[in-house]
Amino acid sequence: MIPKVPSSSEVLGFSSLQAVGMFLGEFSCLAAFYLLRCRATGQSDSSVDPQQPFNPLLFLPPALCDMTGTSLMYVALNMTSASSFQMLRGAVIIFTGLFSVAFLGRRLVLSQWLGILATIAGLVVVGLADLLSKHDSQHKLSEVITGDLLIIMAQIIVAIQMVLEEKFVYKHNVHPLRAVGTEGLFGFVILSLLLVPMYYIPAGSFSGNPRGTLEDALDAFCQVGRQPLIAVALLGNISSIAFFNFAGISVTKELSATTRMVLDSLRTVVIWALSLALGWEAFHALQILGFLILLIGTALYNGLHRPLLGRLSRGRPLAEESEQERLLGGTRTPINDAS
Repeated sequence: MIPKVPSSSEVLGFSSLQAVGMFLGEFSCLAAFYLLRCRATGQSDSSVDPQQPFNPLLFLPPALCDMTGTSLMYVALNMTSASSFQMLRGAVIIFTGLFSVAFLGRRLVLSQWLGILATIAGLVVVGLADLLSKHDSQHKLSEVITGDLLIIMAQIIVAIQMVLEEKFVYKHNVHPLRAVGTEGLFGFVILSLLLVPMYYIPAGSFSGNPRGTLEDALDAFCQVGRQPLIAVALLGNISSIAFFNFAGISVTKELSATTRMVLDSLRTVVIWALSLALGWEAFHALQILGFLILLIGTALYNGLHRPLLGRLSRGRPLAEESEQERLLGGTRTPINDAS
């Protein structure tokens, strides 16, 4: 027998504690960085050492964005299904691309603009699937709409975080594990301190705890004590976030960022299939269509089509290829070999 899933009003005040657990998982990446640094001591490999000094406070603005966006997403997760939540997170591509053009002066190629348009179309399809399928006792239609909008808002904040990281953090050549761990440290400390005033701030009907406050950490800990499955879920969340960041960095280093994006897209399929298998949501064909469109948008934006086009272009006549290179102003002859 599948246990009853609490409604959003019962667990809404639990979101900040979940975010604290997420930052604790990110903070553990800092310990992993120093373990790797100690292991590399005395060896020729110095890849874990930063190439230049940096101010750790550079990580504070991205950490604040991460804290705000994550808290909004945890609240929204209680209002909609896990699969729709994961699919709608694909909106981050739209805002990251637009902010990169506006604030980083980056020029997007045609395939990236097409990827953004495909992502928008996929989000519309997923939202339509939510409107047509969420007519049950667990999620009211108003909650679903509010949750979907909160997820989109959170992606705007996450996109700001990514732009800040690229502009102020990664230009200092900070090791990714150290970057994630330092942001986790700031987020963990700040959000833990914010739990104290949240305990006394009234929230009215928006609150999901008996005291009617914005956050009741003591009640959350009582829930963890009464329901061991919640404790298991929190520990699993902390461990999975730490492993996810470490594994993502490893895949990027050993293979490529493109491979990481492909593997990350598979996460949505796993979440959707598991939700269907456990009976937590009903099957809706529009979700498959929305996911496929989102996957196409992600592939176009991250350049997954380029290897296929490159392989197809190898079969063209040599004269045609040379003419294209001449028009583009490119050459395959090394500069030091040119006569």
